Amino acid sequence: MDLRFFFCSNKIGWCFMKEKSNVKLWSKDFIIIIVVNFLVFLNHLMILSTFPFFISFLGYSDSVSGLCVTLFCVVSVVCRPFVGWMLDNGKRKLILLVGILGMALMPMGYLLVYTVLSSIALAVVFRMIHGFALAFSNTSTSTIASDIIPKERFSEGMGMFGMATALATACAPAIGEALMNKSFTVLFGVSTGCMVLCLVLFAFLKVPKLDIEKKPLDIKGLIDKDALPASCVVLVFLLTYGALENYTLKFASQTDKITLSGGVYFTVMAVMLFLTRVLIGKQADKRGEGIFVYACNVLMLVALLLLAFVPNNITFIISGVFSGFAFGGIEPALQAMAVNIAPPEHRGAANSTFLCAYDIGIGIGGGIAGVLIDSVGYNHMFAIISIANIVSVIIYFLWGSKHPSSMTYRIKNNLK
Repeated sequence: MDLRFFFCSNKIGWCFMKEKSNVKLWSKDFIIIIVVNFLVFLNHLMILSTFPFFISFLGYSDSVSGLCVTLFCVVSVVCRPFVGWMLDNGKRKLILLVGILGMALMPMGYLLVYTVLSSIALAVVFRMIHGFALAFSNTSTSTIASDIIPKERFSEGMGMFGMATALATACAPAIGEALMNKSFTVLFGVSTGCMVLCLVLFAFLKVPKLDIEKKPLDIKGLIDKDALPASCVVLVFLLTYGALENYTLKFASQTDKITLSGGVYFTVMAVMLFLTRVLIGKQADKRGEGIFVYACNVLMLVALLLLAFVPNNITFIISGVFSGFAFGGIEPALQAMAVNIAPPEHRGAANSTFLCAYDIGIGIGGGIAGVLIDSVGYNHMFAIISIANIVSVIIYFLWGSKHPSSMTYRIKNNLK
Protein backbone atom coordinates (compact mmCIF):
# COMPACT_ATOMS: atom_id res chain seq x y z
CA MET A 1 0.00 0.00 0.00
CA ASP A 2 1.41 3.39 -1.00
CA LEU A 3 1.94 5.92 1.77
CA ARG A 4 2.79 9.58 1.51
CA PHE A 5 4.70 11.38 4.19
CA PHE A 6 4.37 15.01 5.08
CA PHE A 7 5.93 17.21 7.73
CA CYS A 8 3.58 18.72 10.33
CA SER A 9 4.40 22.39 10.80
CA ASN A 10 3.45 22.67 14.49
CA LYS A 11 5.51 19.76 15.76
CA ILE A 12 8.20 17.42 14.53
CA GLY A 13 6.87 14.05 13.50
CA TRP A 14 5.77 11.97 10.66
CA CYS A 15 2.13 11.80 9.65
CA PHE A 16 0.79 9.23 7.29
CA MET A 17 -1.87 9.85 4.71
CA LYS A 18 -3.35 6.99 2.76
CA GLU A 19 -4.27 7.53 -0.81
CA LYS A 20 -7.98 8.16 -1.23
CA SER A 21 -8.38 5.02 -3.29
CA ASN A 22 -7.02 2.92 -0.41
CA VAL A 23 -9.64 4.03 2.12
CA LYS A 24 -11.68 0.91 2.85
CA LEU A 25 -15.16 0.97 1.36
CA TRP A 26 -16.41 -2.60 1.63
CA SER A 27 -17.28 -3.75 5.14
CA LYS A 28 -19.70 -6.30 6.58
CA ASP A 29 -22.25 -3.64 7.46
CA PHE A 30 -21.98 -1.94 4.07
CA ILE A 31 -22.64 -5.25 2.31
CA ILE A 32 -25.59 -6.00 4.62
CA ILE A 33 -27.25 -2.62 4.05
CA ILE A 34 -26.81 -3.01 0.27
CA VAL A 35 -28.48 -6.45 0.33
CA VAL A 36 -31.27 -5.22 2.60
CA ASN A 37 -31.87 -2.28 0.26
CA PHE A 38 -31.98 -4.64 -2.72
CA LEU A 39 -34.56 -6.87 -1.03
CA VAL A 40 -36.69 -3.88 0.02
CA PHE A 41 -36.87 -2.68 -3.56
CA LEU A 42 -37.37 -6.19 -4.91
CA ASN A 43 -40.44 -6.51 -2.68
CA HIS A 44 -41.69 -3.08 -3.73
CA LEU A 45 -41.02 -3.29 -7.46
CA MET A 46 -42.14 -6.85 -8.12
CA ILE A 47 -45.56 -5.71 -6.94
CA LEU A 48 -45.42 -2.23 -8.52
CA SER A 49 -44.76 -3.58 -12.02
CA THR A 50 -47.45 -6.29 -11.81
CA PHE A 51 -50.10 -4.28 -9.96
CA PRO A 52 -51.81 -3.13 -13.20
CA PHE A 53 -52.44 -6.82 -13.96
CA PHE A 54 -53.78 -7.32 -10.42
CA ILE A 55 -56.13 -4.34 -10.85
CA SER A 56 -57.27 -5.79 -14.20
CA PHE A 57 -57.94 -9.10 -12.44
CA LEU A 58 -60.19 -7.20 -10.03
CA GLY A 59 -62.01 -5.72 -13.05
CA TYR A 60 -60.65 -2.16 -13.27
CA SER A 61 -58.80 -0.05 -15.89
CA ASP A 62 -55.29 1.39 -16.26
CA SER A 63 -56.53 4.71 -14.88
CA VAL A 64 -57.39 2.97 -11.61
CA SER A 65 -53.99 1.25 -11.46
CA GLY A 66 -52.38 4.64 -12.11
CA LEU A 67 -54.40 6.08 -9.23
CA CYS A 68 -53.09 3.29 -6.98
CA VAL A 69 -49.52 4.21 -7.92
CA THR A 70 -50.18 7.87 -7.16
CA LEU A 71 -51.81 7.17 -3.77
CA PHE A 72 -48.98 4.80 -2.83
CA CYS A 73 -46.47 7.54 -3.54
CA VAL A 74 -48.52 10.29 -1.86
CA VAL A 75 -48.47 8.37 1.43
CA SER A 76 -44.77 7.68 1.05
CA VAL A 77 -44.03 11.35 0.30
CA VAL A 78 -46.05 12.60 3.28
CA CYS A 79 -44.28 10.17 5.62
CA ARG A 80 -40.70 10.67 4.44
CA PRO A 81 -39.97 14.09 5.99
CA PHE A 82 -41.12 12.85 9.40
CA VAL A 83 -39.09 9.69 8.93
CA GLY A 84 -36.08 11.87 8.13
CA TRP A 85 -36.63 13.80 11.38
CA MET A 86 -36.77 10.58 13.37
CA LEU A 87 -33.60 9.34 11.66
CA ASP A 88 -31.85 12.60 12.48
CA ASN A 89 -32.72 11.97 16.12
CA GLY A 90 -30.74 8.74 16.04
CA LYS A 91 -33.51 6.18 15.48
CA ARG A 92 -31.81 4.52 12.51
CA LYS A 93 -32.35 0.81 13.23
CA LEU A 94 -35.80 1.17 14.80
CA ILE A 95 -37.15 2.98 11.74
CA LEU A 96 -35.68 0.32 9.46
CA LEU A 97 -37.28 -2.45 11.52
CA VAL A 98 -40.73 -0.82 11.33
CA GLY A 99 -40.39 -0.50 7.57
CA ILE A 100 -39.30 -4.10 7.04
CA LEU A 101 -42.20 -5.44 9.11
CA GLY A 102 -44.71 -3.32 7.19
CA MET A 103 -43.35 -4.45 3.83
CA ALA A 104 -43.54 -8.07 4.98
CA LEU A 105 -47.21 -7.79 5.95
CA MET A 106 -48.69 -5.88 3.00
CA PRO A 107 -48.24 -8.62 0.36
CA MET A 108 -50.25 -10.83 2.71
CA GLY A 109 -52.97 -8.18 2.56
CA TYR A 110 -52.98 -8.34 -1.24
CA LEU A 111 -53.15 -12.12 -0.99
CA LEU A 112 -56.25 -11.77 1.21
CA VAL A 113 -57.87 -9.57 -1.45
CA TYR A 114 -56.89 -12.06 -4.18
CA THR A 115 -58.10 -15.21 -2.46
CA VAL A 116 -61.04 -14.12 -0.30
CA LEU A 117 -62.31 -10.54 -0.45
CA SER A 118 -61.84 -9.27 -4.05
CA SER A 119 -62.24 -5.67 -2.83
CA ILE A 120 -60.72 -2.75 -4.75
CA ALA A 121 -61.13 -0.52 -1.68
CA LEU A 122 -59.04 -2.86 0.48
CA ALA A 123 -56.45 -3.23 -2.28
CA VAL A 124 -56.05 0.56 -2.34
CA VAL A 125 -55.81 0.75 1.48
CA PHE A 126 -53.14 -1.97 1.59
CA ARG A 127 -51.30 -0.18 -1.22
CA MET A 128 -51.23 3.04 0.78
CA ILE A 129 -49.93 1.26 3.89
CA HIS A 130 -47.25 -0.32 1.68
CA GLY A 131 -46.20 3.22 0.73
CA PHE A 132 -45.89 4.07 4.43
CA ALA A 133 -43.66 1.02 4.96
CA LEU A 134 -41.46 1.87 1.97
CA ALA A 135 -40.90 5.38 3.33
CA PHE A 136 -39.62 3.91 6.59
CA SER A 137 -37.51 1.23 4.89
CA ASN A 138 -35.54 2.90 2.14
CA THR A 139 -35.12 6.29 3.81
CA SER A 140 -33.41 4.49 6.69
CA THR A 141 -31.27 2.25 4.46
CA SER A 142 -30.03 5.31 2.53
CA THR A 143 -29.23 7.18 5.73
CA ILE A 144 -27.43 4.21 7.29
CA ALA A 145 -25.42 3.78 4.09
CA SER A 146 -24.48 7.49 4.26
CA ASP A 147 -23.19 6.89 7.80
CA ILE A 148 -21.15 3.83 6.83
CA ILE A 149 -19.50 5.08 3.61
CA PRO A 150 -16.17 6.92 4.12
CA LYS A 151 -16.26 10.54 2.94
CA GLU A 152 -13.24 10.00 0.66
CA ARG A 153 -15.19 7.47 -1.43
CA PHE A 154 -18.67 8.83 -0.89
CA SER A 155 -19.89 9.10 -4.49
CA GLU A 156 -18.43 5.71 -5.35
CA GLY A 157 -19.99 4.19 -2.24
CA MET A 158 -23.39 5.72 -2.95
CA GLY A 159 -23.05 4.40 -6.49
CA MET A 160 -22.50 0.87 -5.18
CA PHE A 161 -25.38 1.30 -2.72
CA GLY A 162 -27.57 2.72 -5.46
CA MET A 163 -26.72 -0.25 -7.67
CA ALA A 164 -28.87 -2.37 -5.35
CA THR A 165 -31.80 -0.04 -5.97
CA ALA A 166 -31.15 0.14 -9.68
CA LEU A 167 -30.66 -3.61 -10.12
CA ALA A 168 -33.85 -4.30 -8.22
CA THR A 169 -35.60 -1.69 -10.35
CA ALA A 170 -34.41 -3.44 -13.49
CA CYS A 171 -34.82 -7.11 -12.61
CA ALA A 172 -37.87 -6.99 -10.29
CA PRO A 173 -40.41 -6.59 -13.13
CA ALA A 174 -39.05 -9.67 -14.93
CA ILE A 175 -39.06 -11.68 -11.70
CA GLY A 176 -42.49 -10.34 -10.79
CA GLU A 177 -43.89 -11.26 -14.20
CA ALA A 178 -42.51 -14.80 -13.94
CA LEU A 179 -43.96 -15.26 -10.46
CA MET A 180 -47.30 -13.71 -11.48
CA ASN A 181 -47.53 -16.13 -14.39
CA LYS A 182 -47.46 -18.93 -11.83
CA SER A 183 -50.04 -17.15 -9.66
CA PHE A 184 -50.49 -14.02 -7.60
CA THR A 185 -50.22 -16.27 -4.54
CA VAL A 186 -46.62 -17.13 -5.47
CA LEU A 187 -45.82 -13.47 -6.22
CA PHE A 188 -47.10 -12.18 -2.90
CA GLY A 189 -45.53 -15.06 -0.98
CA VAL A 190 -42.07 -14.43 -2.43
CA SER A 191 -42.44 -10.70 -1.72
CA THR A 192 -43.02 -11.46 1.95
CA GLY A 193 -40.14 -13.96 1.91
CA CYS A 194 -37.77 -11.18 0.81
CA MET A 195 -38.63 -9.25 3.96
CA VAL A 196 -38.16 -12.30 6.19
CA LEU A 197 -34.62 -12.54 4.83
CA CYS A 198 -34.20 -8.82 5.59
CA LEU A 199 -35.10 -9.48 9.21
CA VAL A 200 -32.38 -12.13 9.41
CA LEU A 201 -29.78 -9.74 7.99
CA PHE A 202 -31.05 -6.94 10.23
CA ALA A 203 -29.97 -8.96 13.28
CA PHE A 204 -26.33 -8.77 12.12
CA LEU A 205 -26.31 -5.08 11.14
CA LYS A 206 -24.34 -2.63 13.28
CA VAL A 207 -25.03 1.05 12.74
CA PRO A 208 -22.24 3.57 13.49
CA LYS A 209 -22.74 5.41 16.75
CA LEU A 210 -23.00 9.12 16.04
CA ASP A 211 -22.97 11.97 18.51
CA ILE A 212 -26.22 13.55 17.37
CA GLU A 213 -28.04 16.15 19.39
CA LYS A 214 -31.75 15.38 19.53
CA LYS A 215 -33.87 18.15 18.10
CA PRO A 216 -37.57 18.99 18.37
CA LEU A 217 -39.84 18.58 15.38
CA ASP A 218 -39.47 21.60 13.11
CA ILE A 219 -41.66 21.58 10.02
CA LYS A 220 -39.23 23.86 8.18
CA GLY A 221 -36.35 21.49 8.95
CA LEU A 222 -38.07 18.42 7.48
CA ILE A 223 -36.91 19.37 3.98
CA ASP A 224 -33.19 19.85 3.36
CA LYS A 225 -32.84 22.91 1.10
CA ASP A 226 -29.43 21.87 -0.19
CA ALA A 227 -30.92 18.59 -1.46
CA LEU A 228 -33.63 20.34 -3.49
CA PRO A 229 -31.71 20.92 -6.76
CA ALA A 230 -30.78 17.24 -7.15
CA SER A 231 -34.25 16.21 -5.96
CA CYS A 232 -36.07 18.35 -8.53
CA VAL A 233 -33.88 17.08 -11.37
CA VAL A 234 -34.48 13.44 -10.43
CA LEU A 235 -38.21 14.04 -9.86
CA VAL A 236 -38.75 15.20 -13.44
CA PHE A 237 -36.49 12.48 -14.85
CA LEU A 238 -38.46 9.80 -12.99
CA LEU A 239 -41.74 10.83 -14.59
CA THR A 240 -40.47 8.84 -17.56
CA TYR A 241 -39.33 5.96 -15.41
CA GLY A 242 -42.70 5.80 -13.65
CA ALA A 243 -44.29 5.19 -17.03
CA LEU A 244 -41.77 2.51 -17.98
CA GLU A 245 -41.83 0.73 -14.65
CA ASN A 246 -45.60 0.46 -14.48
CA TYR A 247 -46.62 -0.18 -18.07
CA THR A 248 -43.82 -1.76 -20.12
CA LEU A 249 -45.00 -5.30 -19.28
CA LYS A 250 -48.56 -4.56 -20.43
CA PHE A 251 -47.31 -2.62 -23.47
CA ALA A 252 -45.24 -5.61 -24.63
CA SER A 253 -48.11 -8.03 -24.06
CA GLN A 254 -50.54 -5.92 -26.14
CA THR A 255 -48.27 -4.83 -29.03
CA ASP A 256 -48.31 -7.14 -32.07
CA LYS A 257 -44.91 -5.96 -33.35
CA ILE A 258 -43.16 -7.07 -30.12
CA THR A 259 -43.12 -10.83 -29.58
CA LEU A 260 -40.64 -10.76 -26.69
CA SER A 261 -41.76 -10.95 -23.08
CA GLY A 262 -41.83 -7.62 -21.27
CA GLY A 263 -39.54 -9.17 -18.69
CA VAL A 264 -36.76 -9.28 -21.32
CA TYR A 265 -36.76 -5.47 -21.36
CA PHE A 266 -35.98 -5.31 -17.66
CA THR A 267 -33.42 -8.10 -17.84
CA VAL A 268 -31.51 -6.08 -20.45
CA MET A 269 -31.84 -3.06 -18.17
CA ALA A 270 -30.39 -5.03 -15.26
CA VAL A 271 -27.31 -6.00 -17.26
CA MET A 272 -26.74 -2.41 -18.36
CA LEU A 273 -27.23 -1.13 -14.82
CA PHE A 274 -24.59 -3.50 -13.52
CA LEU A 275 -22.12 -2.58 -16.25
CA THR A 276 -22.78 1.13 -15.74
CA ARG A 277 -22.06 0.98 -12.02
CA VAL A 278 -19.00 -1.26 -12.33
CA LEU A 279 -17.34 0.50 -15.26
CA ILE A 280 -18.07 4.18 -14.57
CA GLY A 281 -19.15 4.22 -10.91
CA LYS A 282 -16.14 6.30 -9.80
CA GLN A 283 -16.57 9.03 -12.40
CA ALA A 284 -18.97 11.15 -10.31
CA ASP A 285 -16.23 11.58 -7.68
CA LYS A 286 -13.78 12.67 -10.37
CA ARG A 287 -15.95 14.66 -12.79
CA GLY A 288 -19.16 15.39 -10.92
CA GLU A 289 -22.74 14.47 -11.71
CA GLY A 290 -23.21 16.80 -14.70
CA ILE A 291 -22.04 14.36 -17.37
CA PHE A 292 -24.51 11.77 -16.07
CA VAL A 293 -27.46 14.18 -16.00
CA TYR A 294 -26.98 15.25 -19.63
CA ALA A 295 -26.09 11.85 -21.10
CA CYS A 296 -28.69 9.86 -19.17
CA ASN A 297 -31.56 12.18 -20.03
CA VAL A 298 -30.66 12.02 -23.73
CA LEU A 299 -30.52 8.22 -23.65
CA MET A 300 -33.85 7.93 -21.81
CA LEU A 301 -35.43 10.29 -24.34
CA VAL A 302 -34.24 8.07 -27.21
CA ALA A 303 -35.38 4.93 -25.38
CA LEU A 304 -38.92 6.27 -25.05
CA LEU A 305 -39.12 7.52 -28.64
CA LEU A 306 -38.07 4.10 -29.92
CA LEU A 307 -41.01 2.54 -28.08
CA ALA A 308 -43.34 5.29 -29.29
CA PHE A 309 -42.54 5.34 -33.02
CA VAL A 310 -40.67 2.18 -34.08
CA PRO A 311 -41.69 -0.62 -31.71
CA ASN A 312 -40.30 -4.01 -32.69
CA ASN A 313 -38.13 -6.67 -31.07
CA ILE A 314 -34.83 -4.98 -31.99
CA THR A 315 -35.80 -1.46 -30.87
CA PHE A 316 -37.36 -2.97 -27.73
CA ILE A 317 -33.95 -4.38 -26.76
CA ILE A 318 -32.11 -1.18 -27.73
CA SER A 319 -34.56 0.83 -25.65
CA GLY A 320 -33.84 -1.44 -22.68
CA VAL A 321 -30.10 -0.87 -23.12
CA PHE A 322 -30.49 2.91 -23.23
CA SER A 323 -32.93 3.14 -20.32
CA GLY A 324 -30.74 0.82 -18.22
CA PHE A 325 -27.72 3.03 -18.75
CA ALA A 326 -29.82 6.16 -18.12
CA PHE A 327 -31.31 5.07 -14.82
CA GLY A 328 -28.14 3.32 -13.70
CA GLY A 329 -26.09 6.46 -14.20
CA ILE A 330 -28.32 9.30 -13.07
CA GLU A 331 -29.89 7.97 -9.86
CA PRO A 332 -26.77 7.41 -7.71
CA ALA A 333 -25.03 10.52 -9.08
CA LEU A 334 -27.94 12.73 -8.04
CA GLN A 335 -28.43 10.99 -4.69
CA ALA A 336 -24.77 11.60 -3.89
CA MET A 337 -25.27 15.25 -4.88
CA ALA A 338 -28.32 15.50 -2.61
CA VAL A 339 -26.42 14.45 0.53
CA ASN A 340 -22.99 15.71 -0.54
CA ILE A 341 -22.74 18.67 1.83
CA ALA A 342 -25.18 17.49 4.51
CA PRO A 343 -23.65 17.05 8.01
CA PRO A 344 -24.45 13.78 9.86
CA GLU A 345 -27.33 15.35 11.80
CA HIS A 346 -29.03 16.39 8.53
CA ARG A 347 -28.45 13.26 6.42
CA GLY A 348 -31.87 11.85 7.27
CA ALA A 349 -33.57 15.02 6.04
CA ALA A 350 -31.37 15.15 2.93
CA ASN A 351 -32.10 11.52 2.04
CA SER A 352 -35.82 11.88 2.76
CA THR A 353 -35.97 15.01 0.57
CA PHE A 354 -34.34 13.16 -2.33
CA LEU A 355 -36.51 10.06 -1.87
CA CYS A 356 -39.66 12.17 -1.62
CA ALA A 357 -38.79 13.48 -5.07
CA TYR A 358 -38.12 9.90 -6.19
CA ASP A 359 -41.59 8.82 -5.05
CA ILE A 360 -43.32 11.88 -6.50
CA GLY A 361 -41.67 11.35 -9.87
CA ILE A 362 -42.58 7.68 -10.16
CA GLY A 363 -46.05 8.26 -8.67
CA ILE A 364 -47.02 11.18 -10.89
CA GLY A 365 -45.37 9.52 -13.89
CA GLY A 366 -47.37 6.33 -13.36
CA GLY A 367 -50.59 8.29 -12.83
CA ILE A 368 -50.10 10.46 -15.92
CA ALA A 369 -49.17 7.41 -17.99
CA GLY A 370 -52.31 5.54 -16.94
CA VAL A 371 -54.55 8.45 -17.97
CA LEU A 372 -52.66 8.95 -21.25
CA ILE A 373 -52.94 5.25 -22.13
CA ASP A 374 -56.71 5.32 -21.70
CA SER A 375 -56.86 8.57 -23.74
CA VAL A 376 -54.31 8.23 -26.56
CA GLY A 377 -52.78 4.75 -26.26
CA TYR A 378 -49.36 3.42 -25.27
CA ASN A 379 -47.33 4.81 -28.18
CA HIS A 380 -48.42 8.40 -27.80
CA MET A 381 -48.05 8.11 -24.02
CA PHE A 382 -44.34 7.27 -24.38
CA ALA A 383 -43.85 10.18 -26.79
CA ILE A 384 -45.57 12.71 -24.53
CA ILE A 385 -43.88 11.58 -21.32
CA SER A 386 -40.43 11.88 -22.95
CA ILE A 387 -40.76 15.69 -22.77
CA ALA A 388 -39.83 15.30 -19.09
CA ASN A 389 -36.24 14.48 -20.07
CA ILE A 390 -35.85 17.86 -21.77
CA VAL A 391 -37.28 19.62 -18.72
CA SER A 392 -34.94 17.68 -16.38
CA VAL A 393 -31.89 18.89 -18.32
CA ILE A 394 -33.12 22.49 -18.25
CA ILE A 395 -33.62 22.41 -14.46
CA TYR A 396 -30.14 21.02 -13.91
CA PHE A 397 -28.49 23.50 -16.26
CA LEU A 398 -30.22 26.56 -14.80
CA TRP A 399 -30.16 25.57 -11.13
CA GLY A 400 -28.48 22.31 -10.17
CA SER A 401 -25.15 22.84 -11.93
CA LYS A 402 -24.71 26.21 -10.19
CA HIS A 403 -25.58 25.05 -6.65
CA PRO A 404 -22.88 24.32 -4.01
CA SER A 405 -24.23 20.77 -3.56
CA SER A 406 -23.22 20.00 -7.15
CA MET A 407 -20.00 18.00 -7.27
CA THR A 408 -19.44 19.31 -10.79
CA TYR A 409 -19.63 22.86 -9.43
CA ARG A 410 -17.34 22.03 -6.50
CA ILE A 411 -14.73 20.34 -8.67
CA LYS A 412 -14.78 23.23 -11.13
CA ASN A 413 -14.29 25.75 -8.31
CA ASN A 414 -11.79 23.63 -6.33
CA LEU A 415 -14.10 23.32 -3.32
CA LYS A 416 -13.85 20.40 -0.89
